Amino acid sequence: MPSLHRRPSRVAIIGTGGIAHAHAEAVRELGDKAELVAVADIDENRARGFAEQFGAERFYTDAAVLLASESLDLVHICTPPKSHVPLALLAQRAGVPALVEKPIALSLEEIDRLVASEERTGVPVLTVFQHRFGEPALRLRRLADSGVLGRAQVATCETLWYRADEYFEVPWRGRWEVEGGGPTMGHGIHQFDLLLAVLGPWSRVSAFAARRSRPTDTEDVSIALAEFENGALATVVNSVVSPRETSRLRFDYEFATVEVEHLYGYTERDWTFTPAPGHEELARLWDGDGDEISGHRLQIEAVLDALADGERPGVGIDESRRTLEFAAATYASAFRGLPVGAGEIDRDDPFFRSMDGGAVPWARVKEVVA
Repeated sequence: MPSLHRRPSRVAIIGTGGIAHAHAEAVRELGDKAELVAVADIDENRARGFAEQFGAERFYTDAAVLLASESLDLVHICTPPKSHVPLALLAQRAGVPALVEKPIALSLEEIDRLVASEERTGVPVLTVFQHRFGEPALRLRRLADSGVLGRAQVATCETLWYRADEYFEVPWRGRWEVEGGGPTMGHGIHQFDLLLAVLGPWSRVSAFAARRSRPTDTEDVSIALAEFENGALATVVNSVVSPRETSRLRFDYEFATVEVEHLYGYTERDWTFTPAPGHEELARLWDGDGDEISGHRLQIEAVLDALADGERPGVGIDESRRTLEFAAATYASAFRGLPVGAGEIDRDDPFFRSMDGGAVPWARVKEVVA
């Protein structure tokens, strides 16, 4: 149980762009549990304005100076993806746990640097996967783990979003070397992370990826078929070319179907529980009526409670790596035209060093034309 009486956790935010506002609002909603003491951004005016807006006492233009100057319980890293690993390593060296926006790293090689650093320092690096922390998702995991739903059979995971061409005018979007990938890395990763959290370790992936219409170097759609160690099969679709936007997960167990459809955050009302014929009594186990959205506050609160009580917070580096490896396997399978098994992408594999693996079909076509 979390401590009933403790001082507010001291947190800082590095990067004050759009997603940082969600973090700061979440910290504000925690009231006496947490206080935002400092922020950092390379743009001094933006850092100052953000600090004033959210009541931080100090602002910095250098993350290293912030980490050296402040006594912190947690630092939130909300910068563009390419800077995530360098900043997380900096936080570990300063002894400060870091909560990093997705994707935590641009490659398996990068995330393994964090794994090694955590082993040396003992300082955790966590990934923002807030949808794991909504009460319906926690309930599903409890029921599935208890065995009352029977064996997992099949699942569907869809992130069907729409991003216009203008969205990719931001310099770091749609580029392998800066963002790490397209919707597989930057959009659908939230949903398939929850899929993995519920179904457990995956064993094999077969995938397709394409650039259908967006002005990017990366894909704008990918589709994967995944097999899990428990025998379940799942389809995973990631898209930024879908005008009717939705995020959907469906889990079919022997004795019930559990599904959710939302967009950027779910509540209890977005979930449906359907018992199999003859198992109607299971419906009583799906009993929830809250209206909490699966946003950042839930994960941040869980992380701070765990750190305060000396427990291991989620989502830790091992689970983060498993989700990132699923993305790498999706790309490797799509671009090679072969299934990819868990653990198969080793240090000698080009897809270990980058998500494109130097094998993007439309990049080769572009080179030939040029």
